[in-house]
Amino acid sequence: MPFPQFLLHAPDGFFSTPIALGFWVITGAALAVSLQRAGKELDERAVPLMGVMAAFIFAAQMFNFQIPGGTSGHLLGGVLAAVLLGPWAGTIVMACVISVQALIFQDGGLLVLGANIFNMGIIGTFGGYWLYRTLCVVLGGEEKRRLVAAPIAAWTSVFAAAILTAVQLAASDTTDLATSLAAMAGWHAIIGIGEAVITVAALSFIAASRADLFQLRDARPMEA
Repeated sequence: MPFPQFLLHAPDGFFSTPIALGFWVITGAALAVSLQRAGKELDERAVPLMGVMAAFIFAAQMFNFQIPGGTSGHLLGGVLAAVLLGPWAGTIVMACVISVQALIFQDGGLLVLGANIFNMGIIGTFGGYWLYRTLCVVLGGEEKRRLVAAPIAAWTSVFAAAILTAVQLAASDTTDLATSLAAMAGWHAIIGIGEAVITVAALSFIAASRADLFQLRDARPMEA
């Protein structure tokens, strides 16, 4: 019997009201801290890049890639944004993109918007970035190992977001945990491969054409 199709852009009704409101509080706090830290740490020359990155991710998310089973995936972009802008500014960019999708294109509900931003944006930017940074250090430096660490972090961010969504669905009594995990983890393990490929392709292009953009991420960049 096929599993139900649950998406990361959850519509209203998939999560219970306590879960939805709880993640609004968590997401709001994370965005407040991100705004404060980005204002202090981000190179001011990178501010226009935030707009460009938001536009790129928004446009890239409009293109879906098909996977077996009749479903599809698209770029999330959290790791890509964090590698270029840092996790604080990357979180702001992702929150803006996901909010516009919900408000203008009805891609995800408004009550669950806080949870959607957390799952797709904050997991990808904070979680993905710190995994990326750790891998770069372990493997010998960011400049040398960027194209190895980034796809691993990108895949992991998608898979982690899918697992968290499955737990939220089960906690909301939308479905049981076994069913939600099977539906979310299975498909998003494959979708994560597309995320990894697109992320490394974008970073490769930027490294070849505008490597200086990597220096704008933080006033205290990681040693290569």
